[in-house]
Amino acid sequence: MVSLGQRRPPPGDLASLSELDEASLLGGLRERFLRQQVYTDIGDILVAMNPFQPLPLYGREVSEQYRHPQRGTLPPHIFAVASRAYHAMLGHRGGGPRSQCIVISGESGAGKTESTKLLLQHIMNLCKGNSQLEQQILQVNPLLEAFGNAQTVMNDNSSRFGKYIQLRFQKNTVRGAKLSEYLLEKSRVVQQDTGERNFHIFYYMFAGLSSEEKEMYGLLDPSLYRYISGRFGTQDVAQRWKQKYQEVCNALDMVGFQEQEQVDMQAILAGVLSLGNVTFEPEERNGSVKVSEASRGWLKAAAGQFGVQEDELLKCLICTMSVTRGEQIQRFHTQQQAEDARDSIAKVAYGRVFGWIVCKINELLAENVDPEVELSEIGILDIFGFENFAVNRFEQLCINLANEQLQHFFNHHIFQMEQAAYKEEELPWETITFNNNEPILNLLLAKPLGLLSLLDEQSAFPQATDKTLVDKLNSSFKGNLHFQPGRGRVLGFSIIHYAGKVQYTAGGFLEKNRDTLPANVRGLFINSITPLLSLLFTATISRRGTLMPHVKAKITPGADDKFNSTRKQSAGAQFRHSLMMLMERMYSANPHFVRCIKPNSQKEPGVVDSQVVLLQLRYNGLLETIRIRRDGFSWRPSFEEFAERYGILLVKPHVSLTKESCLEILQSTDLTGWICGKSRLFFKYWHQEQLAKYVERLEGAAVVIQKVFRGFRCRKSYLKLVAELRAQAQRLQEEAERSRQLAVEAEAQKRISLPVPMPRKRRPQPCTHSPDKSPQPPVPRPRSKLTESTPFDNFLDPSVPRPVLGTEKQTREEVKMRKCKRGATIRWFKETQARKVMQDDGAFPSWLHGMISRREAENLLIDKPLGCFLVRISQSRPGYTLTYRGEGRCRHYMIEMQPNARYVILGEDRAHASLTELVRYHQTVGIQPFMEILTVPCGQKSNESLDYEELECLRLGPPEAEGEAPPEEKPCPSRPSSSRPALQSGAAAVLRHVWFRRTKNCQKEESLDKSRTKPSSGKEIGSQRAFPRLHSSICLAMQEIQQFSSTTLNTSVQNGCQALSIEDVEPK
Repeated sequence: MVSLGQRRPPPGDLASLSELDEASLLGGLRERFLRQQVYTDIGDILVAMNPFQPLPLYGREVSEQYRHPQRGTLPPHIFAVASRAYHAMLGHRGGGPRSQCIVISGESGAGKTESTKLLLQHIMNLCKGNSQLEQQILQVNPLLEAFGNAQTVMNDNSSRFGKYIQLRFQKNTVRGAKLSEYLLEKSRVVQQDTGERNFHIFYYMFAGLSSEEKEMYGLLDPSLYRYISGRFGTQDVAQRWKQKYQEVCNALDMVGFQEQEQVDMQAILAGVLSLGNVTFEPEERNGSVKVSEASRGWLKAAAGQFGVQEDELLKCLICTMSVTRGEQIQRFHTQQQAEDARDSIAKVAYGRVFGWIVCKINELLAENVDPEVELSEIGILDIFGFENFAVNRFEQLCINLANEQLQHFFNHHIFQMEQAAYKEEELPWETITFNNNEPILNLLLAKPLGLLSLLDEQSAFPQATDKTLVDKLNSSFKGNLHFQPGRGRVLGFSIIHYAGKVQYTAGGFLEKNRDTLPANVRGLFINSITPLLSLLFTATISRRGTLMPHVKAKITPGADDKFNSTRKQSAGAQFRHSLMMLMERMYSANPHFVRCIKPNSQKEPGVVDSQVVLLQLRYNGLLETIRIRRDGFSWRPSFEEFAERYGILLVKPHVSLTKESCLEILQSTDLTGWICGKSRLFFKYWHQEQLAKYVERLEGAAVVIQKVFRGFRCRKSYLKLVAELRAQAQRLQEEAERSRQLAVEAEAQKRISLPVPMPRKRRPQPCTHSPDKSPQPPVPRPRSKLTESTPFDNFLDPSVPRPVLGTEKQTREEVKMRKCKRGATIRWFKETQARKVMQDDGAFPSWLHGMISRREAENLLIDKPLGCFLVRISQSRPGYTLTYRGEGRCRHYMIEMQPNARYVILGEDRAHASLTELVRYHQTVGIQPFMEILTVPCGQKSNESLDYEELECLRLGPPEAEGEAPPEEKPCPSRPSSSRPALQSGAAAVLRHVWFRRTKNCQKEESLDKSRTKPSSGKEIGSQRAFPRLHSSICLAMQEIQQFSSTTLNTSVQNGCQALSIEDVEPK
């Protein structure tokens, strides 16, 4: 028996299989997977099998190998798909620049989300620029995963929404990004099935928040909360969640969310959890409901976390207000209606928070370019996979509809378009049959008798129920091959999808499709003192169901009286419209396909379940895909497109865009296997790369020609300039020689001339110079202002700025501009940074230096040990530069300050709240990409000579007492008073101004601290820390809940003791 290591490995491209059947296809994938080769090509389509374990396939070295991959030289990889899309977007692979889209499909748990992250990682590496935008884009995925992913029975990190990421490029540099989200599963907030969890962010908050922060947000033990089913993870899982929470906070900082926005957002999430613990009980007097005694504290906590009045929130839960003919009517809810209203508020609040996060990301990552500039685009679609659970609801119907649409998109591009082109061009071709799912799409989307249309029709009837909906569907689709009525007493129906039969439970279909919001809730939240919550409910909802915060909804009189005043369309109609827009965007781009396969259902690494894999291969149509990629022609350019792109191969001008020119171009190459049709050419999928090699060869030759010509031209200009300088020097030498000869002749003429009479005596003039000094040589004549300075001029005075090529006027303007930038940077530091950087003693840290140049920083570090560092203020921009003493050289890292006051080293993936925190962090964690750790701070040359002269007056300690006088005559502590006597008088006003401003800020902060003192601990909190708006109300509510819980516990203990004593006294 031949071992696996001795057997010939299967090909990386399944389109090259000699025997094409299910057994050979499954065997090839299985063998490659067991060799940890999880990627396989089918022509230009990638098949990715989820390994369920980390593999060493995605490091920086591997990413560099796939920057310019050549087919056949490297094994199949997800990075190769990203490189193909990126170079095709730039126009490097046949045809001009065109927008691209990458479609990732597969069932739940097949690895689509991880594939999306790897694609983004490699594309950002390909377009690496000198900005922080690349890192911000990479931080979007962990942020959205926390708020939009959850654990299901099929996947521990299942996407409960769909997203389409559009990366905008100008030439080869990313300039912005836009995110579109589809159908968030909001019902998960209030209900999870057995073995499933709520969204990740709730568990991350409980694991990651400190005890003080939990008290600030009003969070207690996670086992108390009904919306997370009272379940929490083990200690190891909680530690992992804690790390995830830190990653989420860092992602929020990196993308640019303000601190107060983050606090308000987490307060709203805490309010959602508290609202879920509010329970109701019937009122005995009038048949209405009231909040149970045990949950009154939770109601108060939810009101404080939302920033609204408790009684107003209670009214929205237990009754509905309406106005009829000018009379206000109050209708009380039943217990079920009150619970539905509670859950509706929680779902809508969470859904709008998620929509706001997406809108905020789009706002912060929007491209900052001229609107007239045309941008290229790469889109990446990561959408929920096909799902078939034990209980399938409205969300599963929408998810599977989206997957039906993607499968139709795949069939259209791979089978329908290609075979239609063969038939149109009359090529000999044996038609390949495939599983066409268009009838299923008609069943779901057709108007007016499609399933979604009938669902909207029933949702419009107030008296309609889920039973009437099922009856309507059964009568409308009787006889349809893809629809089956429910059997027995089950209220539901079945649909035979392209991936198999799915049975849906119709309970809750109408309610979820209506997506109702209790009356008066919108008005209540608009008036919330939490600005974020007010913004969320002031905004309008688009036709796609997405939030538009900057577009205020029109508020008409009586609008809040309607039960569903904030929705113009049903959830199904919104999803259908968003899906239609997504398909239009994808059809206008050039697609690349990644088909994800799940090797087993137990999520075990290194295990291949043949039946599970074979089922996925069948419904994905991979066998037919291999056949059409092996025998077909995936690239079909017209004669005009081909001649325009590859006419350069003929190396002659004015190539006509005709069939003859195309044939002449192809005859000049070694390509085989192509076919010429009536109006276009037909090529295999690998022909495009072969032609790109020919073009690259000519482009390389053109670069060599340009290099030689430019070198010749520059050399010629250089020699001409040298000749002019030599001629000028020779002229000056001749003029000097001529002047010397004239002077000699004049002196000789004086000697032989006749004596002249003596002049009259004049009054002696005072001597202008001391007699002991020798006379100075004559000053040479200055150069003309029109003469350009050249690199050959020597400037011996280092204090004078050296002019560059240009006129003296231009030099003066540049010097003036540098002074303006320097002054602006100094003002920026004094106004925004000085207090943040100062230590407690009022002095700057030893590693901080002033506005010194790059060369001066390197001179300070030249004799320092390895790892020594300093931070200097940038001379050309408001910011800092970290200079590091590396091995053999110094490195300079730019430190950017983001609009949300976070400090980031350019290229790093971590944001810091202060400069000191940044330095402290990198004293333990290396700076990418060389992982250099900061060790020894580099101080000043001497205490007598500091390099932050402009800033030394700010080095003030805190006032010793409240009535301390301003330091009018106090010398600057950084230097002795005798060393700079002139500075003391000039700095007095500055010192006085800074002192008064600092004292005023300290007084403000002290008053703010006193107003925000925690009732429970009595500790003062720093003024820079953000708080929920009704922090005191939240604390009181938490005390009430804990007091009620302790009272209940004591009562139960007493009852138990009494029962025990009664048993003791009873006779046996």
